[in-house]
Amino acid sequence: MLNAVLGAIGCAFSAGAVTPRQLVEVVDFNSPVLSLDGRRVAFRTEQAAIERNTFDTAWFVQDVDGAAPPLRVGDGGFPLHAYYGLSAPESAVWSPDGQWIYYRAMIGGAIDIWRAAVDGSTTEPVTQDAADVRAFTLSADGRILTYSIGATREQVDAAEKAEYERGVRLDKTIPVGQALFRSGHVEGRAMTQRYRGGRELERTGMLADVADRWIAIDLTTGQRREVGSPAVPIAAGKYLPGHNERDEPWKQIAERSGDRIALLTRSGNGEGMYVQPHVELSAQLADGQRAVVCQAAPCRNKMIADTQWRPGSDEVVFTVSDPDEGLAQTLYRWNVITGVVRPIARARGLLNGGRDVHSPCGISARVLVCIAAEADGPPRLERVDLDTGERHVLFEPNAALALDVAANPPARLLRWTDPAGRAFTAHFFPARRTSDRAPPLFINYYLCPGFVRGGTGDEWPMASLARQGIAALCINYAPLPLDAVARYDQGLSAVRSVVELLASAGEIDRTRVGMGGLSFGAEVTLWMLVNSDLLTAASVASPAHTPLTYGLRNLYDDTFLAALERYWQLRSPDETPERWRVLSPAFNWDKVRSPLLMQLPEQEYLQSLDYAVPLIKAGRAELYVFPDEAHFKFMPQHKLAAYERNLDWFRFWLLGFENDDPRKKEQYKHWHAIRESTCMRKGRGRDVRPWYCGKA
Repeated sequence: MLNAVLGAIGCAFSAGAVTPRQLVEVVDFNSPVLSLDGRRVAFRTEQAAIERNTFDTAWFVQDVDGAAPPLRVGDGGFPLHAYYGLSAPESAVWSPDGQWIYYRAMIGGAIDIWRAAVDGSTTEPVTQDAADVRAFTLSADGRILTYSIGATREQVDAAEKAEYERGVRLDKTIPVGQALFRSGHVEGRAMTQRYRGGRELERTGMLADVADRWIAIDLTTGQRREVGSPAVPIAAGKYLPGHNERDEPWKQIAERSGDRIALLTRSGNGEGMYVQPHVELSAQLADGQRAVVCQAAPCRNKMIADTQWRPGSDEVVFTVSDPDEGLAQTLYRWNVITGVVRPIARARGLLNGGRDVHSPCGISARVLVCIAAEADGPPRLERVDLDTGERHVLFEPNAALALDVAANPPARLLRWTDPAGRAFTAHFFPARRTSDRAPPLFINYYLCPGFVRGGTGDEWPMASLARQGIAALCINYAPLPLDAVARYDQGLSAVRSVVELLASAGEIDRTRVGMGGLSFGAEVTLWMLVNSDLLTAASVASPAHTPLTYGLRNLYDDTFLAALERYWQLRSPDETPERWRVLSPAFNWDKVRSPLLMQLPEQEYLQSLDYAVPLIKAGRAELYVFPDEAHFKFMPQHKLAAYERNLDWFRFWLLGFENDDPRKKEQYKHWHAIRESTCMRKGRGRDVRPWYCGKA
């Protein structure tokens, strides 16, 4: 029996003027860092520029008292991004005298270290090397900058061209299934991609395995010399004596001045689960001593996202994400000597260093500077007093969007349990009603931290859907079973139970439900299409595993194949044929009765073809492929196109609406053909015909 609690989460959410373009153009923040004296904060902003299909990034410096607005001090260049398509965080380093910030930036096709004067008077490159800078450190006195490089850009270019001319030898470094010459973006530019160290799915550029060379620059004289590797912060994953021997720490943070180390380690009973459900916080107070474990209630059986040392104190500041509150975060401080834990501030969403839930706030002895964002509140920069928890907004570049958001009905945090007693949360965006009839519902299933734009992957514009009369629901999954069938059935149960909950309350029409997802969310969406009749239409941004996937990745027997067996219980199609028949849409495509839109990245779409092609030929699906894109779409024009097509798709199938833009005439011609094909099959395999088919 369902046990539901629907509660307002405070701020209003506007489905009014929030368009797909506005959601693509949200200004995001990156890694605030405080000066050594704690008086100023440096941070970077990033915003999509759709017409130029690029990003505008900038470094700012602001006094933490908030008496003056932030000062733009330098260009951040093209944002570096990770192999899977998300922006990579870049932090600034302050000079000891607080007059300069140093940062890595790609400008003019080269990744160098730049420095900017905090008064905005000067911005200049420091390294100007023939090779891209990989990492850097600044000496304690601020005189020596030491940076690492690998192969030069000219050497990488020559290696790419040589392979193009001679042909590419297939080995474990080759990303089979995508174009092999400059087929993706690495470090901000089109490059030939390879798997790093043979690790399947972790893409990098050619010659990335060239060993680091470290160069030291005297910032006073400009003299350069090659040096050995400098001392660097303790590496994550290194085992420390006295700590939990079952699992090594996944994050370790050294004290800024001192030898104490804070550690985060997976904990809790993970038997039969995808990962252990909790995180243990501990600290090693002296070399070789046994780690002290935080025993207070806020540390026990929690999802601890990050930790860092409070300068000049015995306190560790840590962040907890609460699954019962829609992944809202709370900041605490733990005294490692007394064991006392005190709350600092509780948020309704994220309160950290950016979109990544694990990113830390900037910290000084007195304050934190964090990025705050809620499901219905776009990101902004805030100061948080470490002792009182008082919060103050420092910079709000998304203020106009926030006003649009606040102009319409509020979002709600929805909590419920399914018939098996599993607890779920979601952010629910009510539809703008145009009649007495209950509106349709769109569902995204994965994770929904912070400002909800388009669900995981940013593909489905929640606010725009709600404005156009389609309620939107972003669901956070519950702890995941290791067994793939149980994992997918859990998703199906979550969706089925919440649809029943909302329909029973008269808030949605259970006969008009759409769903979309990326990665695990796409897998659950495809599972729903095959194993239920809940969905009227669907959209996915990633493929699911098929025998073709197995063939394309079979070379990576020590990475992909091991993960395939552990997390999906699949070996080769010959070894586990029954399991493949249950899990893969390649063997179940004929059970897909509802229209399916696939908007896939070029690096992955081939893995879908053994079910996508039959569905297309049967008139049940449409496939768009986005060139150069990885797991997450990155380029602004691609993200906008995906948003707008998904909005059109679900308005067509859930509302019967067609955009009169003449440029979309061909799009609707295809969708009319899919509708005709769908309606010719009586009731999608059941007695009830889809609403859009009319009466029989």
